[in-house]
Amino acid sequence: MSLIGVIGAGVMGVGVAQNLAQTGHDVVLVDKDEKILSEALTAIARNTRMSRLMGGPALDVDEVLSRISTAVGAAGAAKCDLVIENVTEDWDTKRQVYETLDAACGPDTVFVVNTSAIPITKVGSVTKRPDKVVGVHFMNPVPAKPAVELIPGVHTSEETVRRTRDLLTAMGKKAVDVKDSCGFVSNRVLMLTVNEAAYLVHEGVADAESVDEVFRSCFGHPMGPLETADLIGVDTILYSVEVLYEHYADSKYRPCPLLKQMTDAGLHGRKSGRGFYTYATN
Repeated sequence: MSLIGVIGAGVMGVGVAQNLAQTGHDVVLVDKDEKILSEALTAIARNTRMSRLMGGPALDVDEVLSRISTAVGAAGAAKCDLVIENVTEDWDTKRQVYETLDAACGPDTVFVVNTSAIPITKVGSVTKRPDKVVGVHFMNPVPAKPAVELIPGVHTSEETVRRTRDLLTAMGKKAVDVKDSCGFVSNRVLMLTVNEAAYLVHEGVADAESVDEVFRSCFGHPMGPLETADLIGVDTILYSVEVLYEHYADSKYRPCPLLKQMTDAGLHGRKSGRGFYTYATN
C-alpha cells in the first residue's frame, strides 16, 4: 500500500499514525484544522522519543516523522489505498465522516473503522462500498498493544479482510477474528466493568483508588477499571456505553450518571489532565 490515510488526530489517530510510520508506511494524517494536526505531530514526536523508556523499540524520531504528512479535510485522503478512521464514538459524527470520505476517495479505497462499539455493517450502509468497509478495534496505546479485534461486516469482502490483515501483520499486530456485534468481545465485557466501577464511586461504596486496588491486588490486573477509563478517555467510555445501551435496549448497559457528569465537566482522564485521577500536564 503506497499511502495510508489516518482520519482523526486525537489519541487513537496519533497512535495509529505512529504505529504505521514506525513500521515503514507512508501516512497522511487528516483532521479538521491545522492546530489539531500540529499538536498531533508534537505528540507523535514525544511518544516516539519515549518509546524505549516505555518498553518499546528505540526509534528515530526524524525518520518516523518523515513518513507522516498532514491534511485538513477528507480531500487529503483522496489518493489513499486504505483509510483508518479514528473519530469519536458518536454515530452522527461517524456517519458524516463516512459520507464525506465515500465521495472523496476512489472506489477501491478500503475503509477501516476503528471503533470500540459501533457495528461495522451499520457504517458500511452509509457508503457505496460496503464490501470495502471493515472494522479494526485498536487498543490504546496503539504502538504498545500486540493485538486487535478484526471485524468484517455482513457485506465485507474476503479481499478487504485479506488486505487489512496483511497491513495489521506488517504493523506487528495479531488480528483476532470477531463477528460483527455491537461492542464486539472486548467492550461487551470491559464497558460493563468500567460502568459498574463508576457506579461504585457514584454510590459512595468506595473511592476510585480502592476500586482499582481490588482489581490490581486481588485479581492481578496491571490496571484497575477506573485507571483504564482515564487511559481510554471518560468521554469515550460514556459514548461506548451509550451505544451499547441504545443497541441492545438492555438496562445492564445504563450509563452511570457520574460518567455523564465528568464528561460534561471536561474531566476526560489523562488527555485532559484529570478524570478519576489527576495527572501532570505538559
